[in-house]
Amino acid sequence: MTDYATLTFEQSGPITRITLNRPDAANGMNGTMTRELADAARRCDTAATKVVLLTGSGRFFCAGGDLKEFADAADRGAHVKGVADDLHRAISTFARMNAVLITAVNGTAAGAGFSLAVAGDLVLAAESASFTMAYTRVGLSPDGSASYYLPRLIGVTRTKELMLTNRALSAQEASQWGLVTEVVPDAELADRAAALAEKMAATSAGSNGAVKSLLSSTFKNGIEEQMELEARFIAERANSADGKEGVDAFLAKRKAEFA
Repeated sequence: MTDYATLTFEQSGPITRITLNRPDAANGMNGTMTRELADAARRCDTAATKVVLLTGSGRFFCAGGDLKEFADAADRGAHVKGVADDLHRAISTFARMNAVLITAVNGTAAGAGFSLAVAGDLVLAAESASFTMAYTRVGLSPDGSASYYLPRLIGVTRTKELMLTNRALSAQEASQWGLVTEVVPDAELADRAAALAEKMAATSAGSNGAVKSLLSSTFKNGIEEQMELEARFIAERANSADGKEGVDAFLAKRKAEFA
């Protein structure tokens, strides 16, 4: 089911599946897609959703911004700023929500598509997938959180190489660099992503959200600040229904049934 023009949005219990759905345009991000992605992310930011699975339709995950639409805009700068703002709103929501974001990269991820792919908490890539920044090739600069996530994932030196030379990485290279969680045969990507989503749906959303919050602050905090956050989060989790269920289940040697 979907009520979007450029995405499909399917909710099945605690799992939401979002598919970028402009296959004839390589799933390029136009103004409609980024507005819809921001709205879809907002809809996922609820206690009812524990996992978001994001992928693309057709041969591409996402080829980045829709340059034709950019070129046709009366004010290119204002148009691109609006597109970037909506994309950033979506990525910020994905980053802050408790739900785990799984990106299943089914083909080329270029420009903002690359940025979106590696913003996943868990990143699966088909063997045929490839990753390239591609911004400076057309005289633009990175967006979509690339300048935030890439230095943290692979360091500044490798980030500069990707952004300045537009080097393309294969799925295996991206995995070796630490950008991809797992590389999967093309024919198995959908099933592997679905299985991982089901596995994560059985975990504690509050615990997962705490992990995401702790890791998002680790590079800006000193050790004492970070340990204080750890203490506060673990105390909060210990008093939560999931925390009590998890401990009780462990002691009783049974599987935990999280909310």
